[in-house]
Amino acid sequence: MSKQTPSNKRPWCFRWPLSWVASAALLVSLLSLVPLGFVVWVAFQSGWTTASALIFRPRVGELLINTALLVVFTVPLCAVLAVALAWLTERSDVPGARAWAWLAVAPLAVPAFVHSYAWITVAPGLHGLPGGVLVSVLAYFPFLYLPISAALRRLDPGMEDTAASLGLNPWTVFFRVVLPQLRLAVCGGALLIGLHLLAEYGLYVMIRFDTFTTAIVDQFQSSYNGPAANMLSGVLVLCCFALLGLESAGRGSERYARLGSGSARMPQQRRLGRFTLPCLLLPVLTTVLALGVPLVTLLRWLTAGGAGVWRFDEIWPAISQTLALATVGALLTTLAAVPMAWLSIRSPGRLQRFMEGCNYLVGSLPGVVVALALVTITVRVALPIYQTAVTVLLAYALMFLPRALISLRAGIAQAPIELEQAARSLGRSPARAMWSVTLRLAAPGAAAGVALVALGITNELTATLLLAPNGTRTLATAFWAYSSEIDYAAAAPYALIMILLSLPITWLLYTQSKRSAGR
Repeated sequence: MSKQTPSNKRPWCFRWPLSWVASAALLVSLLSLVPLGFVVWVAFQSGWTTASALIFRPRVGELLINTALLVVFTVPLCAVLAVALAWLTERSDVPGARAWAWLAVAPLAVPAFVHSYAWITVAPGLHGLPGGVLVSVLAYFPFLYLPISAALRRLDPGMEDTAASLGLNPWTVFFRVVLPQLRLAVCGGALLIGLHLLAEYGLYVMIRFDTFTTAIVDQFQSSYNGPAANMLSGVLVLCCFALLGLESAGRGSERYARLGSGSARMPQQRRLGRFTLPCLLLPVLTTVLALGVPLVTLLRWLTAGGAGVWRFDEIWPAISQTLALATVGALLTTLAAVPMAWLSIRSPGRLQRFMEGCNYLVGSLPGVVVALALVTITVRVALPIYQTAVTVLLAYALMFLPRALISLRAGIAQAPIELEQAARSLGRSPARAMWSVTLRLAAPGAAAGVALVALGITNELTATLLLAPNGTRTLATAFWAYSSEIDYAAAAPYALIMILLSLPITWLLYTQSKRSAGR
């Protein structure tokens, strides 16, 4: 008698023998390692003497202190603000909770360098570390608010009721029961903010605060000093790895799930009573600082510039080039993510997890590191594609692949494997079965991935500045060109258009967050 396949194993047709899927996923993973491999190769080629001379110097120490202080101050402030706003909008009877919840997410529609542009208009003396921390908190706290508010919606209120029945006061219940269950959300959001702080360029240039990213771009643009810029990139990569390690250690290995569905009822809203007005001041003040200042500043400059700032002969080409790069880049990136997303759901394993980790790891690198690697590689071994759309699109794919991968993976996970098996049993090839069945059912997830990648490309600045062909003028680079010339009125239309293009994606993130919690 022949052995029967155990029921807990996947059918043979969904394992690695689907070599074309595995080969495509492996190729994408190897390409994603190019920037990281380039940094290691340059450090090795430079030799210890040159590398140590470029790394162990006062300027690098100054940049390291600036970057470390920025992260140390910004991330905890973002966490405190996000937790307070999430608790108010999800667990209290604060008036207008739904409106404040949306307004807490809306600052994501404003690019970080537009936040900086608005604040230096309002407060020209704002610069250095205090200015960097203030603007960074206002620009990035929604990255923590979204996961924390979603986690609060999913928490079982029975655990809080049990703690209260033991005589614990509300503050003790929050710190001993609620806050520990938010640990994963806080760690994940803090990591995302930390990586954004390391990668951001425009925000800190405008307020004259030096970080590794600003120094790398300045080094590259002023003298094209390859070794110095590459060594700074190496230190920046080590900072990224340090953040990843800290997040992993902070997340720990505790279990955050429970058996059973928990309490089916909604958590009880806490009555604020006489504290309603003081508590209401927090979302009001946050909205005024994070949204009111940028919008009022834009209206001020648009009014001051009049109709003359709407130079449609320049604006329409910038919109068309931005949309073209965003559309093509988003489609190519999502297409490149399909093999890995399919394997992660249909054929998980150690090799698959390793390849998927490569994509996430390189996706956490700052855009300036990716751009600098592609510049040097194309100049040395692929000169025909230097400063062409091909290089720009490749950079976008490397930077934003994790966004497409996460969305696609969620979509494929919701497509029943039995339908794909049925299509295979009817004679369809693996490629046709995956295309006609799985990918069609995963279309909403793919669409979300395309939208998220397109949003990232629309607001991307650093890689586009370094890699774009001559004559390319996106909304972000046009805004940057005018703002660098202190022509803030001419820059205002480009900032406004970027915000208007980003708002629908921001709303999508907000609705997806509520849907994930069953709201």
